[in-house]
Amino acid sequence: MAVPKRKVSRARRDKRRSSHWKLAIPGVVACPNPDCGEPRLPHRVCKACGYYDGRKVISVEAK
Repeated sequence: MAVPKRKVSRARRDKRRSSHWKLAIPGVVACPNPDCGEPRLPHRVCKACGYYDGRKVISVEAK
């Protein structure tokens, strides 16, 4: 049977495992509201205009 000749250091072990827990980039979409078009996360209220699914859900102060 194959047996390691030397102990694997913590740095080498952790370098090997570094890519196992990478987070995926969230899918950012453009707001479907014709007046807005700001990037937002899907299935969430747009922070810029306050619309979700074609309806005004929250009131947003104009800048």
